[in-house]
Amino acid sequence: MADEVVEGCDVFAKSLKNQGVEYVFGIVGIPVIELAMAMQKEGIKYIGMRNEQAASYAASAIGYMTGKPAGCLVVSGPGLVHAFAGMSNAMENCWPMIVIGGSSEREQDKMGAFQEYPQVECSRLYSKFSCQPSSIARIPFYVEKAYRNSIYGRPGPVYIDIPGNMVMAQVPEKTVRYVPQCPPPPRMCAAGADVKRAIDLLSTAKSPLVIVGKGAAYGQCEAELKTLVEGCKLPFLPTPMGKGTLPDEHPLCVAPARSKALQDADVVLLLGARLNWILHFGAPPRFRPDVKIIQIDICPEEIGNNVPPAVGLVGDLKSVLGQFNEELSKRSPKFVFSSSSNWWKTLNEKLEKNRISVQNNSEDKTVPLNYYAAFDEVNKIIPRDAIVISEGANTMDISRTCIPNSLPRHRLDAGTFGTMGVGVGFAIAAAVYCRDYAPNKRVICIQGDSAFGFSGFEVETVCRYRLPIVFIIINNNGISKSFGEEVFNSLEETDRLLSHPPTVLSPNARYEKVLEAFGGNGYFVNTPEEIQKALKESMANKKQASMVNIMISTMADRRQQAFSWLDSVQPSKM
Repeated sequence: MADEVVEGCDVFAKSLKNQGVEYVFGIVGIPVIELAMAMQKEGIKYIGMRNEQAASYAASAIGYMTGKPAGCLVVSGPGLVHAFAGMSNAMENCWPMIVIGGSSEREQDKMGAFQEYPQVECSRLYSKFSCQPSSIARIPFYVEKAYRNSIYGRPGPVYIDIPGNMVMAQVPEKTVRYVPQCPPPPRMCAAGADVKRAIDLLSTAKSPLVIVGKGAAYGQCEAELKTLVEGCKLPFLPTPMGKGTLPDEHPLCVAPARSKALQDADVVLLLGARLNWILHFGAPPRFRPDVKIIQIDICPEEIGNNVPPAVGLVGDLKSVLGQFNEELSKRSPKFVFSSSSNWWKTLNEKLEKNRISVQNNSEDKTVPLNYYAAFDEVNKIIPRDAIVISEGANTMDISRTCIPNSLPRHRLDAGTFGTMGVGVGFAIAAAVYCRDYAPNKRVICIQGDSAFGFSGFEVETVCRYRLPIVFIIINNNGISKSFGEEVFNSLEETDRLLSHPPTVLSPNARYEKVLEAFGGNGYFVNTPEEIQKALKESMANKKQASMVNIMISTMADRRQQAFSWLDSVQPSKM
């Protein structure tokens, strides 16, 4: 009897399945069409996208939400280059994902083959690990190694290259040695002496602050964090994607007093966040010159980056917070920060002042609406347990203030890399995941009109897979401030390449019509009543996607900041 043979694409698909990969996003073409089919045969869910950028963003979002990498399948050359956007975004955000790229046949190497490109070498800039299997029989080894590199230590993207002549080539099945599933990352604890020093310092603070980063959300340490913060009555401040690790409406959350909290804290407990541009590098005037940082990070190289910590603890955040709580439980008297302290009095005064300011803006229902008034209407309708994706400079920043998050890993935005264009890909990933694991949960994608344009045609993907995402477009006719249709039309006789400011987009653009073209429901609204009606109908429809295109004032802006330096660092693309 002849030996059974197996094709390379089947070995690759089975190897991914064995490692626990559940979703793959991508665009097929030569030479990876058969690979996508083999994945589906193995039971891996393949989502065909319209652009590799959006596919790579979607795969990375699954990694963030679940801690398990999804795949991104791309063709050779330009296909992989387009995916570098998502790989670099995942690398900066520390999210796991596996990019699989077809490549030209090995026999044509350096001959100028179709879409020949140094893919393994180029991917090293955007990934933790980059490889090309040496043979079909060795594919399982490389897949497991890539998977492990993606989730161990600081998470991140990895790249596996598969030459075209490997996809359909056959080898004896007995020569293939499949590798067992990679175990979850080991939970590392910090040195016990460092834990004690950190608690000693925290207990002497006169104005302590806990900063909760997206690393805390990714680390799924919400139970341990709740025990620490509530047990010690510590004020906490979430970073944008740290929101919801503890509820934004928690009485100890000081997000509305963010600037004051950062500026005057004397001891900061930094959890799953980095002192990068988002936190102004830990430097004055955002922070006190004499602030003492207690830094916890999975990556040793991050300890002391930009600001030397008073105490640096290397370890898994869930485990280290468990150590904190265990040490605190042994201490007598129990450490509880006083709610009657001057620090809490200062924070509460600032919280109330900012609450009134936001409320005043929200209650101004003059049409065309400002950002705060529009979000006030949105917030009245969308569920508290919705996954919210938000991008678009002011749209993203102001929605963070106006739309609270109650659950961890339920907010995704431009992130550490300040990447615009992630919204639709993130929303697709969230909706696919919810369809399988939380069928009653809604996905809300809030975007500025400029941000929607980056990957707007992916709404075809949304409709093709019948994903009931609710899109909300905050439309001000441009990037940041713009002008209305009357002024736009008055420039008809001029050379628009010279007369139109770079921030101007088409006035009153009917973005909802793009969704309608593929079978979704679109709404073009201006008033509070129209917003509420459109959103109620959208939320009631659980079978089709909807888009509510909200026209706001072209001159709408965020609240005036207390200090000019608060606006000194902005995402490169707004």
